[in-house]
Amino acid sequence: MNQPVGKRTVVEPGCEVEVEFVYEGGERETQILSLVPDDEADFLQGLLGVGTPMAKALMGYPEGERVFYRQADLLEVRILKVVPGGGKRGEGVAERREENLRKAQHHAELGNAIAFAASFSGKWGDYDPSKLTEEWEEKKPAEPGEEDTTDDD
Repeated sequence: MNQPVGKRTVVEPGCEVEVEFVYEGGERETQILSLVPDDEADFLQGLLGVGTPMAKALMGYPEGERVFYRQADLLEVRILKVVPGGGKRGEGVAERREENLRKAQHHAELGNAIAFAASFSGKWGDYDPSKLTEEWEEKKPAEPGEEDTTDDD
């Protein structure tokens, strides 16, 4: 449960926290983050996993506090506002992550096939790897929600 420190509310899982990042050169950046379970984390969407070093550093501190957090050129994080239970959820993050992994695997397999084809030389001639891209695109896995029309026979 969210523990108020005096009249200030502390950062904890499930809350929304407005922070100000303070960098070495004096630059400042304000961001609103929701502390979510790690499997829902997506920092670019403002979803900070509770198991990350930054979330661990912020948890337990009340709004108005400065947390010294040295990471690259980041010096400290100022907690501007904490909203208990106000955090958004990372819906669909796991599915998007799986889809991105699937696409990356498909792309890596295509790259490997092209590299092999480019290095192949047989007694009946060389293999043209440019045709591989077209063939590979036909075998590309279906997008989520689409019917898989590939024939694996």
